[in-house]
Formats: sequence, structure tokens, C-alpha cells
Amino acid sequence: MDREDVLACLSALSQGTRLDTFRLLVRHEPDGLPAGEIARQLDVPQNTMSTHLAILTRARLLRSERQSRSIVYRAELDRLRDVTVFLVKDCCDGRAEICQPLLAELLPCCPPESAAR
Repeated sequence: MDREDVLACLSALSQGTRLDTFRLLVRHEPDGLPAGEIARQLDVPQNTMSTHLAILTRARLLRSERQSRSIVYRAELDRLRDVTVFLVKDCCDGRAEICQPLLAELLPCCPPESAAR
């Protein structure tokens, strides 16, 4: 991931409804949600939601799949990981003790597979 990719993602997420949409879809992984349900849960008109979904999709933060008459959206968790890694890759100039609070904050929601067993 390069600087321009990260800027595209951050730009797409820099609007409240789009940020809420992405967070909602992260919570609904791996099943995703239909566009209409996203609009309903966030209380956003469907045509407005379509615009937000398109922006997030162009930034490759979402993917969509047609299921019958619905379009189901899912968060691109690999893209989220790539943006996060880009932002913290040079964290604290290699001083792990400074980055430890950040890592500790992330681990409770996403324990490593070895710890989950």
C-alpha cells in the first residue's frame, strides 16, 4: 500500500456517514448487509446511502455482491489492515515499549488464533 492508497481510504472515511457505514459493516463481517438495511440502520435516505457506498467502494474499503434483488456490502478487512499497518509501520522508531499500549488496545477485540484456543 502506498501513500496515495492510504489517502484515498482516509478521504473516503473522513465523512461521518461513511465512517459509520464502514464501522457497521465491520461489525457485520463476514455476512455483510444489504444496502437498504445499511440505510435503514443509519437512518439515511437510500439515494444518499448509494452515493456513500459508491465512494467507499471506489476507495476499495467495501465490496459488493448481488444476491437476488439486493446488493450486499461487506467491509474489506484486508484493506483496513493495510491502512493500519501503513500508519503504524514505523511506530515509535522501533521502540516497542512505546507502541505496546496501541497493540494492547487492539488485541482484546482480535485475539491471535493461538490465544483463542
